[in-house]
Amino acid sequence: MLRSYFRRGAEVALVDRQIAAVTIATHYREYHEHRRPRRFRMHGDDGSDGGGGGTASTMRRGGRSSSSSPPSSATSTTSNSVMTTTKTTTTTTTTPPSEANVIVIGGGIVGSSVAYHLGKLGVTDVLLLEKHHLTSGTTWHAAGLINTFGSLSHTSTNMRRYTRELYETILPNETGMSCGYMNVGFIELASDADRLEYYRRVASFNRLCGVDVREITSEEVRERCPIIETNDVMAGFYVESDGRANPTDATMALVKGARMNGVHVIEGISVSGVITTADADASDTNGGGGGGLSRRHGGRGVGGVPKVTGVTLSSGETIRSNVVVNCAGMWARQLGERCGVNVPNQAAEHYYLITEPIRDIDPNWPVVEDSSRFLYVRPEGGGLMLGLFEAEGASWNVDAIPEDGFHYGRIEPNFDRMGPYIEKAMERVPIARNSGIKSFFCGPESFTPDGYPIIGESSELRNYYVAAGMNSLGILTGGGVGMVLARWIKDGRAPHDVDVTAMDASRFKKYQNNPRYREHRAGETLGNTYKVHYPDRQPRTCRGGRRSALHDRLAARNAFFRDVSGWESPSWYAPISSDDDIDGIGSDFPPAEVVATRQSFGRPDWFNHWSDEHNACRNGVALFDMSFMSKFAVIGRDSGELLNRLSTANVDGDVGVITYTQWLNESGRMEADLTVTKIDEGHFLVVATDTQHNQVVTRLRRHLGEEGGGDRRFDASILDITGAYCQINLQGPKSRDLLQELTAHDLSNDAFPFRKVAEIDMGYARVMCARITYVGELGYELYIPVESAVHVYDLIVEAGMRDHGLRHAGLRALGSLRHEKGYRDYGHDVDNTDHILDVGLDFTCDFNKPSGFIGREAVIEHKRRVAASGGMSKRLAQILVNDAMPLLHHGEVLWRDGNRICEVRSASYGHTLGGAVGLCMLERREENGPIDKSYVSDGVWSIEIGKDFYPCTVSLRPLYDPTGKRSKV
Repeated sequence: MLRSYFRRGAEVALVDRQIAAVTIATHYREYHEHRRPRRFRMHGDDGSDGGGGGTASTMRRGGRSSSSSPPSSATSTTSNSVMTTTKTTTTTTTTPPSEANVIVIGGGIVGSSVAYHLGKLGVTDVLLLEKHHLTSGTTWHAAGLINTFGSLSHTSTNMRRYTRELYETILPNETGMSCGYMNVGFIELASDADRLEYYRRVASFNRLCGVDVREITSEEVRERCPIIETNDVMAGFYVESDGRANPTDATMALVKGARMNGVHVIEGISVSGVITTADADASDTNGGGGGGLSRRHGGRGVGGVPKVTGVTLSSGETIRSNVVVNCAGMWARQLGERCGVNVPNQAAEHYYLITEPIRDIDPNWPVVEDSSRFLYVRPEGGGLMLGLFEAEGASWNVDAIPEDGFHYGRIEPNFDRMGPYIEKAMERVPIARNSGIKSFFCGPESFTPDGYPIIGESSELRNYYVAAGMNSLGILTGGGVGMVLARWIKDGRAPHDVDVTAMDASRFKKYQNNPRYREHRAGETLGNTYKVHYPDRQPRTCRGGRRSALHDRLAARNAFFRDVSGWESPSWYAPISSDDDIDGIGSDFPPAEVVATRQSFGRPDWFNHWSDEHNACRNGVALFDMSFMSKFAVIGRDSGELLNRLSTANVDGDVGVITYTQWLNESGRMEADLTVTKIDEGHFLVVATDTQHNQVVTRLRRHLGEEGGGDRRFDASILDITGAYCQINLQGPKSRDLLQELTAHDLSNDAFPFRKVAEIDMGYARVMCARITYVGELGYELYIPVESAVHVYDLIVEAGMRDHGLRHAGLRALGSLRHEKGYRDYGHDVDNTDHILDVGLDFTCDFNKPSGFIGREAVIEHKRRVAASGGMSKRLAQILVNDAMPLLHHGEVLWRDGNRICEVRSASYGHTLGGAVGLCMLERREENGPIDKSYVSDGVWSIEIGKDFYPCTVSLRPLYDPTGKRSKV
């Protein structure tokens, strides 16, 4: 039967395309005649699950154009390289201007949203360029599902909620145009125990965020959508106010709203590249966009980071500008490559099927998702749309997305690959078996290596912003993405109330843009869309590309490796048969990969191995391979001055000292969390986590010239030495005894106190040794040249196993140890929205050092406000679940006296404390007074985990060793 359906689908494909072309042409005639476009519903209009961002940016020029002229008689101001105004006027033109303030490339839902929000914020002279027609990239075939349920991220959930409000009320009220929003509701099905547990956790968090989600029975699911087979459904998660929107209508409303706020919109203009200050430097002239506006608003890029000054068009013309925004959707990667900007999104195939009309289908039935069958269902054109994802998707056109001719484009469907998914879909919706298939559509959508969008300023080029890689959520989050990025552009930094750490455009490495990497990873990212997000899930593709020098040794120790920013790093170790014969793995104990097969939200099969590693560090000595840590040498006459300006602490003191410090922005909020070691005068080592690699080096480069005063640059060089040194951490009360056995250097507490750094001898190697800890015990970090790493490791293991009970430990143990101590981790429990006082790290601030530090004045002002108001209104705190059995992962909701307070930002299991432990940000309700000891002690606290509540302990001090004595013995 499926084969006959497929044949019929192929026969109608040409007719489908012809209908689509006629309908779209009619729609655009109405739009350009400034009439409210009529809503239309067809199978070519509402495809994939969330839809794509912009359209291609580098195709031939042509098509109809619409634009607004620059504002006249406006009062404007300048802020962070963009201008704002209080008055605008508009006209229509088809000729691109010679200069603009901000150029947005790509007229899909995302580019239109960015332009709209820039206009609303008062940013003047914004120009939106679309190479063909608005929506003609991937927006036109998006399904338009609007479901606020489903994310464990505040940022994503809030962007979804705002986008729904934008489509439902804001844009219609402002523009008089409908976004086609239908408030039909949304139901997520849970048909197995793990999905039920996962969705209960998500629902708890979403309610904290303001989403009114209810758990309903299978009978209630059937009542709301009678065509759904519910025999195996354990529950549904229902949001009555969710629904669906028309992506084309929403885009047109955004464009009209943008034009009403003075944004110029021109179609048929193809952007071929950008102009930068590097181009101007190369020619030593003002030509090619190197002067003009760019000189008025900052001129040269600083610290070796060039600045964008305009765009080039396929016609050969140029448009000068202060800011360029790449919203080119699945073409964003290719546009970025032309100027050296890394945008590793990759198009992949996405399918949907539309049936012939079915009797008694109600268009007001809710959207239903069933992740177990990679399926979403909704009424469409009198029939049904069955949206189909896959367990492993297929990348499309890895080498290059077609630059010409692929507008309103389709991909030839793979009938054989999709047949099993259609069968599964029809098991859930049996009525579809008895209807014909009107259309079987395949279209591209772009996905990123980690499944999060690419948003923000690039690390390679100043004032070049990106909003791309929506991972099938372009329509759902498009409004929020546009709002966040517009604020980012206007203020010159990320919004202070939006956590952008997971989507920051600068987070990716260059190798993630390799064709082979994109080909393999994009399909997995697509497949993950509908899979259960277990707490320990790991990517399967693109593994093994980055390995520590110790990898083979650790593999022989039965390590289970996890992906850590591309590095293979041990998560935990399974036992081996014999320490004398480690090649005997498997004779008594299975390999770690076998132990890790079953995933769960409860205690994993390797829980006891993890516990043993944790306890070995607390009571003996443990070895951690931390080679993935980001390491930079900062060298030069002014290197200390540069680092002191960036750092809250005084890092330019005595030689041979490691200093824990923060980097802040001007508002006193967190930008980085790291250590700086002064190796010698003019020679420093900066160490940060793997996830902060690009952000740290970019911040260093950008401040080389910016803070030097006048035209003087800091005399300093920055070298990335991450791969040049292996890092072994020896931690635990017996670590000194072990290390002293291997070196002639005096490691006594008097000779080698806490924070001391020195080069020491170990066997035939010279090793830099720092006495520091991230687990709350006596410990050392060893930085070993890679050519000596195996030699030093073998010395440590031989002596450690023989005399000191050494145990290998992985990142799971590191996490549980640091959570017990309350140590912070930027990007997990601390982010860019946090003030340094709120996260309890103001002890790192040296307010008296001569150079000061970025954010100093804001921190002082914040301290003054806290004192005036009687105490802190926000504080990062620890929680400990009093019951030893349940686990915390992330997103569980903390309650006080029957009221929701906040979510758990990060968590682990406290094997020493005897229960799950986490970090959360307490926020004051005005009637409760400040966050202090009495606020904590007077409350009755509980934690919501899924559907259950457990009593818990909340503490403002570390629950383990609060005075920090153990690390300084």
